[in-house]
Amino acid sequence: MSWQRTTVASLLVCAAGGALLWRGTDGFHALTSEQARRRAIATSPRLVPVIDLEDQDGRRFTLAAYQGAPLVVDFIYTQCVSVCTLLSAGFQRLDRAEQSRSAHGDERLQLVSISFDPRDTPDRLRDYASRYQADGRSWRSARVRDARELVALLRAFGIVVIADGRGDFQHNAAIHVLDARGRLARVLDVGAEPSDVARVLSAVQR
Repeated sequence: MSWQRTTVASLLVCAAGGALLWRGTDGFHALTSEQARRRAIATSPRLVPVIDLEDQDGRRFTLAAYQGAPLVVDFIYTQCVSVCTLLSAGFQRLDRAEQSRSAHGDERLQLVSISFDPRDTPDRLRDYASRYQADGRSWRSARVRDARELVALLRAFGIVVIADGRGDFQHNAAIHVLDARGRLARVLDVGAEPSDVARVLSAVQR
C-alpha cells in the first residue's frame, strides 16, 4: 500500500538523518560544531605550534616559554568594539582575582591576549592593555611577528577570522586554557568567571 511505502521511506530518512546527527554531534553529546570542538579538546588536548610573538613592550617570546604552569589565552584586535571588549573585561576580572590570590602566596596565573590584526603594533597593544590595567607581566598583549605563522596559530586554537572589508573582523571568541605541558586543554565561554577558570585549572592539573 502507498501509505506503508511512505511510512517506510520516512523512517529510513529519519534513521539516516539521525545517523548523520550522531556523527556530527559526537553521539548527541554536542549540538554544535563549537561544542564538538570543545569536547574533542577536553578529551584529547592539542599541542600548539611554537610561534614567535612580540608583546606590547617589544619583547619576543613564545607560548612554550610558559610550560610548567597553566596559561590562559584569548584572541583579540585592538580596534574591536564588540566581543573583544567582553573578552578583555573577563580577563581583567580574572587578573584581579589572581592578584588577590597571589597576595596570599599562591602562584599567579599568567594571561596572554594575542592580536590577529596585522595593524596592531606594540604601541597599539600597549594602549589597549592600559585600558584594562594589564601590567605587561602577568597579563601580556602580543602579536604574531611573522604574519605567515598567524594562520597556523589560529588553526591550532580553532579561531576563525573573517575581514569585513571595512577594517573590522568577524571572529569567534573564547577563553583558552593551556595545561602545564603547553597543550590546549580546555575552551571556555567568553563570559566565564574566575571561579569557572579555577575549576578548569584544578581539572587540568590532576
